[in-house]
Amino acid sequence: MSAAWCLVGLAVCAAASADATAAPARRGPALVFCCREDNDLYRALAPGLRRRAVRFDSPREALAASPDGGAVLLLADGYPDRLTTVEPAIYDEARRRGVRLFVEYPGALPGLAVGEPRQARFERAVVASDAFGPALPRLSILMMHGCRFAPIDARGADIVMARVAGFDRAVYGLPERTWPILFEARPGLLVATSALSRFVTGRYAPAAAWGRVWEAVLDRLDPGGSAHAPQWRPAVRPTCVPGAALPADAERRALRRGVDWFRRARMLVHPAWRKVYDEDAKGWPDRVGPAPSLDWPVGDGSLGVLEGFDSAISADGSQRVRWWRRNDCTGELAGAMALAGRALRDRSLGAVAGNLGDFLYTRSILSLGRRADPADPAYGLIGWNDVARYHADMDGYGVYYGDDSARSMLGMMAAAAVLRTGRWDERLARCLLANLRLTSRRGFQPNRIDEAPLQRAGWRAYFRSDTVSLAPHYQAYLWACFLWAYQHGGFEPFLSRARAGISATMAAYPERWTGPSDMQMARARMLLPLAWLVRVDDTPEHRAWLRRMADDMLARQDACGAIREDLPGPAMAEAPAPASNEAYGTGEAPLVHSVNDPCADLLYTNNFALLGLHEAAAATGDAVYRDAEERLTRFLCRAQARSESRPELDGAWFRAFDFGRWEFWASSADVGWGAWCVESGWTQTWITAVLAMRRLHTCLWDAASGAGLRHAIETQRPAMIPDGAFL
Repeated sequence: MSAAWCLVGLAVCAAASADATAAPARRGPALVFCCREDNDLYRALAPGLRRRAVRFDSPREALAASPDGGAVLLLADGYPDRLTTVEPAIYDEARRRGVRLFVEYPGALPGLAVGEPRQARFERAVVASDAFGPALPRLSILMMHGCRFAPIDARGADIVMARVAGFDRAVYGLPERTWPILFEARPGLLVATSALSRFVTGRYAPAAAWGRVWEAVLDRLDPGGSAHAPQWRPAVRPTCVPGAALPADAERRALRRGVDWFRRARMLVHPAWRKVYDEDAKGWPDRVGPAPSLDWPVGDGSLGVLEGFDSAISADGSQRVRWWRRNDCTGELAGAMALAGRALRDRSLGAVAGNLGDFLYTRSILSLGRRADPADPAYGLIGWNDVARYHADMDGYGVYYGDDSARSMLGMMAAAAVLRTGRWDERLARCLLANLRLTSRRGFQPNRIDEAPLQRAGWRAYFRSDTVSLAPHYQAYLWACFLWAYQHGGFEPFLSRARAGISATMAAYPERWTGPSDMQMARARMLLPLAWLVRVDDTPEHRAWLRRMADDMLARQDACGAIREDLPGPAMAEAPAPASNEAYGTGEAPLVHSVNDPCADLLYTNNFALLGLHEAAAATGDAVYRDAEERLTRFLCRAQARSESRPELDGAWFRAFDFGRWEFWASSADVGWGAWCVESGWTQTWITAVLAMRRLHTCLWDAASGAGLRHAIETQRPAMIPDGAFL
């Protein structure tokens, strides 16, 4: 079935108009609608049928217009707030006249009790019968975003709501407890307990599956009718269809839309609404709340950047925002904005980059307090987020993740060099040295460092330890920072500890690698430090390490350019695919359930693969890296979101992309960052940064080379890591 779809095939009188009030002709229309004119199902009629469709505002009018033996669709105009009211007499008359009824979100049904509406949380829609044929077999998974449904105890449902694990199929079958979504209450009475007709507005997925659902429903209502396949354009969709030729300036367009997204979505905090961040967000679970209104003023970077969009999609197709300001997102965006400003010749982007850097390094509490005290063990560090004492499990103010700090520093290195400023040199040098002194003799930090144990033990305990963590997700980008710092600062422990960590990690590959997500994510992270190791220590062994990592990752690069996800290795127990239906949605998890699922992860893999391949190509001149980067870049230009109805998402890259269906789809089992999230750091920043560097014909290693840190490192190193620290 095509990705553009055609909706109800109505056999109607040629004389009937869209808002007919006159009595129908002797035979009458085969299908009659009771709904608003803007209902998705009604609007998506095939053009020929659309002109002859009959629509009314009340069930009584619709039933009166239907001939005996016809069909009437009573759709949920009040969804999700109000159940559909249908008088008992309507059911009785329809049964007497043999009129087939389709009722959505009903408040009452003959012979069945209807409960108070429930909000789906972990549940997804699952095909529970063979009603939709081989194109949509039993146990296929569908997504009804923001679904509210009326609980009804009914047997023999065609679609149910259930908590199931799986990518697009319920791999463990249906659980004992399910809720009917589509069923036949009695012959001639088809019931949907939710609003199936909201499939465009609500961004239901997969799109082709919902086309087949409606085709089957309308075939049942109008036996022998024709042209029942729906036709519509998804509200949020990829920029280009697969195989379509990209315009010559596709990368420039993707870059422009990618950086404009931060302003369009109001990710940059503005003084006029900072109270929402400081006060209102305190009352939202995990600080996830309504997105900034599109009529609010746009910030200029001086108050930082919001984390991005949460994965959950509401019934109206909107998404909520994660109201956190994080170290990594802020530093990464400073680098991306500086590079994009240079590439697009847009000085306003450079100004935003400068403001972000000033906010992070001079005004944010992330950098101040004990982290500005030379006598404190946390001196020089930057906290994870700036909301102290929010929640026992989310107090990121006193948390340090080395990988997040590293990506922030990489962004700030680029911003400083592109903007030709030295005003952050001392702060950046302190951050590099502070992270080095929490790195063990064997080249590893603990995956997470909390303030309390750091204060108790002091930094020397970490610096002199033998900590080992074979988890590239947490370690790899710190090694890249250390290699860059060695090149520009000359302090040898930056090199020796990075090389020790990289060597141990490569010796353990792949059997003993640990960490969350999957092997592809880990491989993608390793590309950057391996490429930069070649820069500072170009040996055949180091080139072989880089090539092996790239070859293993690229073995799963699809012809469209997307890098397919894998599953965790044997030691990667932190975030496996759900082992049961009950485990779905309870922890971190990959987007796929099988190695064969055609899914690309743009939060953990493809974004970092793009950067790693770009740097590998620049470091070695090898066409293998360059060609893979070209394919991946074309894929990302095509996969960027396009939307007119949801402008806050236009230009974004969602975490998950199903390159088989060519839409945003995956198993959304991850408890924090599901399939439809948009991370302002990580994804949006590094994709735009590489697009900018490609336009500038440079790489991050060279672009950041203008940052002059040697003097800052030389002057601060003796106090931060005195010679006696190595004893």
